[in-house]
Formats: sequence, C-alpha cells, structure tokens
Amino acid sequence: QVQLVESGGGSVQAGGSLRLSCAASENTFSSYCMGWFRQLPGKEREGVATIDSDGATAYADFVKGRFTISKDTAKNTLYLQMNKLKPEDTAMYYCAADGATTDSFGGCAYGFDDPFAEYHIWGQGTQVIVSS
Repeated sequence: QVQLVESGGGSVQAGGSLRLSCAASENTFSSYCMGWFRQLPGKEREGVATIDSDGATAYADFVKGRFTISKDTAKNTLYLQMNKLKPEDTAMYYCAADGATTDSFGGCAYGFDDPFAEYHIWGQGTQVIVSS
C-alpha cells in the first residue's frame, strides 16, 4: 500500500516558483509530524519544512521566507510552495511522515538533521531542477 505520493516537481528558472504536492493515505496523514526533505546530489538528506497536527510549522534557515508548507485535511494532501527558487535548491524532494500520534522528539524539526530517526514513512520523491 503506497502511503505517500509526491508530485509537482520539474524544471524552472531561478527566481521562479513550484508547488509540490504529497497525497497521503488517511492513516498516514493523521501522523503527528509531516514534512518535506530534500537530497542534493552526493549529499545527505536534509529537512526543508515540517508541520505538526496542530498546524505549527518549522523551516530550515535556507528556505525561510521563500518556501511555505501547508496541508489540506479535506484532501489528505501536504504542500510545499516554493518561491524565489535558486539553483542550489536543485534536489530530489521527499514527503515524509513520522507515523506517530504524539510528539516523541520535542518537535517535528528534530528530523531536520537526522531525518530517518524521526520520520519513518517516505514517498518516492520528486525532482526539482532550477537553472540559472
């Protein structure tokens, strides 16, 4: 059973925008934490933005003011609006959920530096390419 499916990636010029979507199964969408992560070529996976079940959000410093995470509970869908894209944003972007019902790590951003410690349900990823 596929639990998370990302879409919306593509190629865009620097300064442009993309909106990523992540369709989740109902059980997965009820997770305490959900988030977006990315993996640059040759790099470790890193946190981009997270949102908890109450709607509280957290962002990595390198996307603050440019990216916005949100969710639509009626559609069981997580979004990442990406504006003012830079070539260094080029990466595979992943949607993830912790699969938990309560906060086990003192916040959803714990997984920024150690994604797999906190987030256990992952989508297949969607590629974002930003050209200069």
